[in-house]
Amino acid sequence: MMTRQFTSIDRFIQGLDQAVRTVFAPPPTAGRANPAGTQADLGLDSRERELAGRLMRINHAGEIAAQGLYQGQAFSARLPRVRDAMEQAAREENDHLAWTAERIAELDSHTSWLDPVWYAQSFVIGALAGLAGDKWSLGFVAETEHQVVRHLDEHLARLPQKDHKSRAILEQMRTDEALHATTAMEAGAVVLPQPVKSLMGLGSKIMTRTAFWI
Repeated sequence: MMTRQFTSIDRFIQGLDQAVRTVFAPPPTAGRANPAGTQADLGLDSRERELAGRLMRINHAGEIAAQGLYQGQAFSARLPRVRDAMEQAAREENDHLAWTAERIAELDSHTSWLDPVWYAQSFVIGALAGLAGDKWSLGFVAETEHQVVRHLDEHLARLPQKDHKSRAILEQMRTDEALHATTAMEAGAVVLPQPVKSLMGLGSKIMTRTAFWI
């Protein structure tokens, strides 16, 4: 049986379909069980619930951005193995997308109204990184995941102590993101120049501060 070779137009249509599903469709079904399990919320007051909801909204927005980044890189990746790795990473991030969306609903909060913006800008960055070369593309993955781990550490420190459900989700996300960074480095990622890292950090800071409120 012959294997179909997808053209750039095919991949563009696939990417567009993925974008619409990511931003506008109901949350995807997670491939793994939610780390929060069936734990109950232990007496979170209204202020604690609001803070937890805002922090989870930031992390959900980050996962929307991660989908855009990986799909953009998969679109422009030169080597099939790198393209496959990016698509696999996007599928793994679906778990995080599902878990954070579920937790946001439990906290009576909402996802970021700017999710289409987060996806679109990340897709463009990912596509440009892919055009720069697969080693650079992997470098963007590694640095993105390193920055995500730092954000998760900050959120774990800020979460109400009684919010064990959100904490369990973020801890598992942290483990997964650190693994993605390690995998990218082992696959041949280059270390990005400091100015690029700083620019990425600035963009991330703008997104997190905006998503906290919107």
